[in-house]
Amino acid sequence: MHRIEQLKKEKNAVILAHYYTRPEVQDIADYLGDSLGLAQEAAKTNADIIIFCGVHFMAETAAIICPGKKVLIPALGAGCSLAESITGYELREWKKNNPEGVIVSYVNTTAEVKAWTDICCTSANALEVVKSIPADKKILFVPDRNLGAWISKVTGRPMELWNGNCCVHERITTEMILNKSLEYPQAEILIHPESRCSHDEKILNLPQAYLYSTAGMIRHAANSPAKQFIIATETETIHKLQKDNPEKEFIPVHPQTICGQMKKITLPNVCEALEKEQYIVTVAEEIRQKALLPIERMLKIK
Repeated sequence: MHRIEQLKKEKNAVILAHYYTRPEVQDIADYLGDSLGLAQEAAKTNADIIIFCGVHFMAETAAIICPGKKVLIPALGAGCSLAESITGYELREWKKNNPEGVIVSYVNTTAEVKAWTDICCTSANALEVVKSIPADKKILFVPDRNLGAWISKVTGRPMELWNGNCCVHERITTEMILNKSLEYPQAEILIHPESRCSHDEKILNLPQAYLYSTAGMIRHAANSPAKQFIIATETETIHKLQKDNPEKEFIPVHPQTICGQMKKITLPNVCEALEKEQYIVTVAEEIRQKALLPIERMLKIK
């Protein structure tokens, strides 16, 4: 910890970490957030070096936004099932057949996919992004079918959905939620919209269930009078929730809602990344410029 702090000062570095990383990594972060918050923070930081404690597409997003900064990811192999489910080529082919259509890409995508995207979104602003698109436009939403189905259900907006999913949230089923709600009848249930159950009427009609991005869950728990919460997202989120609300109880919907990719980020490899200034995440300038526009459009959505 001391060595990391020393290196940060020497090199004018900032550590950004996602809520799904290990607790000890969260605790050394200068900024802890979800995809939207991390993108916003990357855009405004004055640091020369960004250590991105998350998966590769997140570090790529920072590199797109901050071309003059050195973006480092501590673990090269930290990937994402969503980002790996679609390619830029597939979007290019869709655009050929739907030249007037609008491609909305979840931020959990590669730089190449973003380059073929009209506007990006995160789970925190997805509803607002889709509502901002003219009603006569055909929409392709990529790559998370569960998030897309939830958006479509809530907004009433038909969309063509890509058949991708988050390997963690895909495990969260309606049966799992209903069984846990019977076990803890007083608990409020906070559900990530990437979950397989997110667009099921049985879940949407539960009065104690709320669908939120990870940052939304954290705000809700802080403001709610409830003392008990079932958390239907990656379990490491509970570290932040418990720190902020020590008097409240947070119950994982299932102990195996774990992102192994996020766990590849450790304190030793954060320290090594700072010492050696490895592994640099770069995006080809032509791709970066194309990918920047849909991200900027996303960041303007309130």
